[in-house]
Amino acid sequence: MSKLIVINGTMGIGKSTVAKLVFARLTNAALLDGDDVWRINPFEVNDRTRAVVHNNIRFVLRSYVEAGYEYVILAWVMHRQEIIDTIVQPLGDLGLEVRVFTLFAEEGAAVQRALLRDGAARNPEGVISRLRQSRELRTTQVDTTHRQPAEVADQILAAIGRDGA
Repeated sequence: MSKLIVINGTMGIGKSTVAKLVFARLTNAALLDGDDVWRINPFEVNDRTRAVVHNNIRFVLRSYVEAGYEYVILAWVMHRQEIIDTIVQPLGDLGLEVRVFTLFAEEGAAVQRALLRDGAARNPEGVISRLRQSRELRTTQVDTTHRQPAEVADQILAAIGRDGA
């Protein structure tokens, strides 16, 4: 049975970094960063583009599972449960074991990380808003405030039964 490992959280919290570390420690694994299927110009967020991105993500995840990868990792900002459900529920026929990990940090730390990564282009209010929304998700919450990405990756690996991998 394939395992879908979703790593989510607000912008700049460390999803991509942690996902790459988890991926590097697993064999027979595939990794999708949700941003990779949202590279459109002009960049617009509306019902049409959301539908395209959600379809793309589901297609790639399904393709990885059907190709026989044991671990399929998705890293993306999914701050509302309906977004997670929109991605995961249509994959229900694949018999996946799904684990969703939401990375969070204290608000000040989360904003600082986002600003360090994106500079003035990052809206601190958007980071805080998505951080607060993601804290309400029905997921495994992982505090990254005073932790290095490798420690967070270790926690996720232990949670999926792959500690010491």
